[in-house]
Amino acid sequence: MAESKRDYYEVLGVSKDADDAAIKKAYRALAKKYHPDMNPGDAEAEKKFKEASEAYAVLSDAEKRRQYDQFGHAAFEGGAGGAGGFGGFDFNGADFGDIFGDIFGDLFGGGGRRGGRANNGPMKGANIRKSIRITFEEAVFGCKKELEVILKDPCTTCGGTGAKPGTSPETCPKCGGKGKVVYTSQSFFGTVQNVQTCPNCGGSGKVIKEKCTSCSGTGYTSSKKKIEVTIPAGIDNGQSVRIREKGEPGTNGGPRGDLLVEVNVSRHPIFQRQDMHIFSTVPISFAQAALGGDVKIQTVDGAVIYNVKPGTKTDTKVRLKGKGVPSLRNSAVRGDHYVTLVIQTPEKLSAEAKEALRRFDELSGNSLHQNDSNPEKSEKKTKRKGFMDKVKAVSYTHLTLPTT
Repeated sequence: MAESKRDYYEVLGVSKDADDAAIKKAYRALAKKYHPDMNPGDAEAEKKFKEASEAYAVLSDAEKRRQYDQFGHAAFEGGAGGAGGFGGFDFNGADFGDIFGDIFGDLFGGGGRRGGRANNGPMKGANIRKSIRITFEEAVFGCKKELEVILKDPCTTCGGTGAKPGTSPETCPKCGGKGKVVYTSQSFFGTVQNVQTCPNCGGSGKVIKEKCTSCSGTGYTSSKKKIEVTIPAGIDNGQSVRIREKGEPGTNGGPRGDLLVEVNVSRHPIFQRQDMHIFSTVPISFAQAALGGDVKIQTVDGAVIYNVKPGTKTDTKVRLKGKGVPSLRNSAVRGDHYVTLVIQTPEKLSAEAKEALRRFDELSGNSLHQNDSNPEKSEKKTKRKGFMDKVKAVSYTHLTLPTT
């Protein structure tokens, strides 16, 4: 009965003004979720699958949708004026091809009819990945490196056919030279075709009965080759350089793949990098910090002289404009070099230096003895007080011993 059926729009979870794309998307999700092949033995899932398929068969057809919008479910029960002719439900009139091609492709590992294009056309070869290590300075300014790679080239004996000289590849008997085979499976809506790559010829459409002894039927021979890699200025650790058509050979006349070279940048003992900027730390003496003076700062461009201002505090930041890393897009544009000035405390001083430092302290506030009015008296008092404290501690210990 019509009253027992849910609204088709409600079944698919779409609004009544939904377009064809929204309806197809909603049904594809439900079909994949409730398809019997993905839910074996689940009667409830089978029921929901049929319900969703019935809704899609109507709403995906412009004429049936118009009839449904006008008469509801009665349009397909033969009882409504003007709606006759449907005589119930005709699944074969609905377009399920692309949807079930996707579903069965997921289930059986192949592409559907729409996605089952033959693989015997020209195809680009696979990319080859290699890595190379460079120094910090080479990453900043760029360089050229030589890389040894094993590359495949067409076999000179068979001309790349893979067949023994004097013979040639034959048409694959399994796929008839198409490079694909069609498998069929039964569904609620009839026969569904699933297109897959031919397992016999691998999609080439050709088979080799007598293989070339030089290449073992592959059509290629391998050899070591040295390739020059140009590293651009400003490249960062982990980035890659692409060299066109230095990868694996293509198939059926397709172009070669590419060579992808990942760059690993070694650590620098002084410099650190963040994007286009360089950071380093430079020690300065107390005299340089207090009185000012010139200090030599190492950069990737060489040493520069920087004038430290009198009264400079430790951890002062200095910016050397344009001394950073060049931009990959425009090598004329460079980042900056940021230097942190750190006041260094001397660990070893001569007797003369110590005396000079004491004299300096006396003249600049006497910080070494600012809490001692009489150093010698304070020292004696401290020693005498320490002895009395020991006597008191011993006496206290005897007084507090437990009695038996």
